[in-house]
Amino acid sequence: MAPRGARNARFTFSKIGTAVGIGLFLGCVFTFFYPNGFLYSVRPLQPRSSLARGDDPSVCESTEKITMLKTEIASLTDENTKLNREITQLTSKLHQSERNSIAVGKLDKAGPFGTVKSMRTNPTLVPDESVNPRLANLLQEISVGKELIVVLANSNVRDMLVIFYENMKRLGIQNYLVVALDEHIETLCKSNGVPVYRRDRDEGIDSIGKHGGNHAVSGLKFRILREFLELGYAVLLSDVDIVYLQNPFHHLYRDSDVESMSDGYDNNTAYGYDHVLDDPSMGWARYAHTMRIWVYNSGFFYIRPTIPSIELLDRVADRLSKNDLWDQAVFNEELYYPSHPGYDGLYASKRTMDIYLFMNSKVLFKILRHTNEMKQIKPVIVHVNYHPEKLPRMKAIIEYYVNGKEDALKPFPDGSQ
Repeated sequence: MAPRGARNARFTFSKIGTAVGIGLFLGCVFTFFYPNGFLYSVRPLQPRSSLARGDDPSVCESTEKITMLKTEIASLTDENTKLNREITQLTSKLHQSERNSIAVGKLDKAGPFGTVKSMRTNPTLVPDESVNPRLANLLQEISVGKELIVVLANSNVRDMLVIFYENMKRLGIQNYLVVALDEHIETLCKSNGVPVYRRDRDEGIDSIGKHGGNHAVSGLKFRILREFLELGYAVLLSDVDIVYLQNPFHHLYRDSDVESMSDGYDNNTAYGYDHVLDDPSMGWARYAHTMRIWVYNSGFFYIRPTIPSIELLDRVADRLSKNDLWDQAVFNEELYYPSHPGYDGLYASKRTMDIYLFMNSKVLFKILRHTNEMKQIKPVIVHVNYHPEKLPRMKAIIEYYVNGKEDALKPFPDGSQ
């Protein structure tokens, strides 16, 4: 028999355990039926119609905050896009500086006589597809080796444009693009399977593109070409009054920022010569030597995507926008004028194309067709730039070189009538 004290202890412990058990049970019951406590008063739900009417000021305040946040996000997105573009441009300049530094570093010693060569080919810039994503996608599809032929056209030159793209198809040239300056040219190209690009609406460009003459349209190319170069593509810019007889990409050097055909008609005028001026009043110093070269033709040139090339386009476009000038004259002035007091010249490398491969119409009609060497020379292109009756001469050139009609060029005079 257990002592009395032990029995009392067990009895006391049993009562405590029972009390604790009852307490836990009641706690669970109250927690289930009153989860928020005895003193919590349930707020009646507000009808949806009331919320829709905006009776709750907190709802109105939230809506206003959301609108403000959306506006701020849009503004920040625009700023971020601009900053990204600036960063890309600065990165491009940094890469160019690094490449130039490397190139200069390699020439820390001159080397043996006759072996030193300066850098002629400027490094290509870093492409920036954010400039024009739609154009970037198109160029990826049609370009070959990151280069293509680009021609601008409006309805005024429709018939010559037809000859242009028929020549492209005949020669199997696929990397070319027509920049349509009006809806009629865009429709024409699409209906004939011709690669075409129509810029986003631009009041200034649209007005010139639809109604401008040859010189006005020619001036547009310097503004439009910039995007092609920024996207990293080399462009062979072509006027429409050009007959293609071979693939021009097989005859380029690609060692300069600009590679252009010449308006010169022989080796001296095209490639440069020493022109002596005589001033008898100077006595012993009467003869002054000058260097002369006939201008590059701004209707047919190959331009690489480099910083000097971009600067050239910007300079020409800026001057043409402020003054009534001939784009070809400005093009050559910016390429050739040296730095002098009050003026910083353009440091762009340049190459003159072979005048018998990339031929102007003066060479063909005034000189070459009257020589025995006529049949031995097969030009890559013939640019009808010296004569006003462009379309019939273009057709005659095709008859002579493509269809073999030997007297096709005879009806035309040497010059213009």
